[in-house]
Amino acid sequence: MNNNSPKTKQTILITGASSGIGKATAIYFSQKGWNVAATMRDPSKENELTGHPGIRLYKLDVTDSDSVILAFKNITNDFGKIDVLVNNAGFGADGIFEAMDDEFIRKQFETNVFGLLRMTREAMKHMRPNRSGTIVQVASVGGRVAFPLYSIYHASKWAVEGFSESLQFEAEQFNIKIKIIEPGAIKTEFYGRSRAFIKPTDTNDYDAFTAKIEKLNMETGMKGAAPETVARTIFRAVTGNSKKLRYPVAYPANILLPMKRFLPASWYYAFVRKSYGI
Repeated sequence: MNNNSPKTKQTILITGASSGIGKATAIYFSQKGWNVAATMRDPSKENELTGHPGIRLYKLDVTDSDSVILAFKNITNDFGKIDVLVNNAGFGADGIFEAMDDEFIRKQFETNVFGLLRMTREAMKHMRPNRSGTIVQVASVGGRVAFPLYSIYHASKWAVEGFSESLQFEAEQFNIKIKIIEPGAIKTEFYGRSRAFIKPTDTNDYDAFTAKIEKLNMETGMKGAAPETVARTIFRAVTGNSKKLRYPVAYPANILLPMKRFLPASWYYAFVRKSYGI
């Protein structure tokens, strides 16, 4: 077979590749000579990625089981096999829990949790017969610590952490690695157009609290690290020989996770309250 054939190179499938961490990861792996299956809900709107070698765009909606199955079929037809799955698709929901209805909460979990589960299940079915593969879950520092106004988002990311930690034990017998990436503040659309903020319309009781929290959250986001920082960490997790499960990336993950681990709980929560002025 021709050494330049796509089927002689390693292949990575990335969900949510239209922006942010997903797009940065697609470009980074392309630069490293990989085949990249960059998936998104509407590939017709993407112009930048097609200019990079080895990248092909695929339509994929992680909330639709048929879409997931079809995408895996198309990608394996084109590239032969999938060596790495990066579950990156997701969005940030924040606001006052009291104002969140069941439909909104389901939407958060449908994308951040059930979509990730669907993709992981299909990847396991594909990788198990090959006795090799890596599944990368893009979680969050918010999968192990919690901030005000992010209750539902945290619930979804804590679910991803627990699921992935358990899954590693059944995956490792087939030489399938599970890696959890835990970004801190990353300058992406998480703080912009993909953000879903909910506040009550029938009371002003939360207004003063919300104003304090939002100010710090947005300031932190705007000062966040570039998404390429996460892309490099994903590449290191995928290509290294470490059996490490979790990979914190950028501020405040590199500070808060050790603090929560070593400080008494009351001290840690006091630190969070003081940071927000609440």
